[in-house]
Amino acid sequence: MCENCRQQNSAASTLSSRRSVLRAAAALSAGLALGSVADAKPVKTPPKPQNVLSPDAAVERLLKGNERYVEGLSRRHDFTHEREALVGGQNPYAGILSCADSRIAPEYAFDAARGDLFVCRVAGNFANEDTVASMEYTAANLGTPLILVLGHDSCGAVDATIKSLKDGSTLPGHLPSLVTAIAPAVRASSSQPGDPLANAIRQNVIDTVAKLKSATPILSAAVEQGKLKVVGGIYRLKDGKVEMVA
Repeated sequence: MCENCRQQNSAASTLSSRRSVLRAAAALSAGLALGSVADAKPVKTPPKPQNVLSPDAAVERLLKGNERYVEGLSRRHDFTHEREALVGGQNPYAGILSCADSRIAPEYAFDAARGDLFVCRVAGNFANEDTVASMEYTAANLGTPLILVLGHDSCGAVDATIKSLKDGSTLPGHLPSLVTAIAPAVRASSSQPGDPLANAIRQNVIDTVAKLKSATPILSAAVEQGKLKVVGGIYRLKDGKVEMVA
């Protein structure tokens, strides 16, 4: 074979080898891509799809539920099927930070079903480290779009704080911790005209809303991104109506 022929055969062999390497690489890439698709976890459907709402829609749903409750037209809930649907998870549409007063039951007040509300309750409905962490959990892990701070008229915890500060007295047991938490709202509202108790209750709701909105890094970021809304309301004991606090 002449030298020219040898060079042509060598070039053809090299080109064929390069093509084989490229085919193998392409096949490997395709295989990895298919493997990634096969290994990808399917998107999990939330247990209550109807609870996937925008923050504004969640507010509207809460208020409509409260209207039904006030009018005595609460819906009948099928707790058996609700329990079954929620065994594998939860996606509440609202978090509620409520007073622990036995006369206020958020699930009743908003005609809510099981799995609809993520509720934290403490006398005086203030936000401490535990309640802030709980609201962070529902917002970040459960995708809850709304938090409502729910105070109520004639709140005993707020009234006790007013009296303690006025008299300079110390309440027994662990009750002073409630006074410490609520005292800033009592002081901030002390110069407002009108009923001191009603003013302090309202101010306490406003302050707690502000604290949750600004709680870094989770809640404040969710509010800024429009994924979360934090609002306040006051429950009226006489008729059960919730009045929103601006």
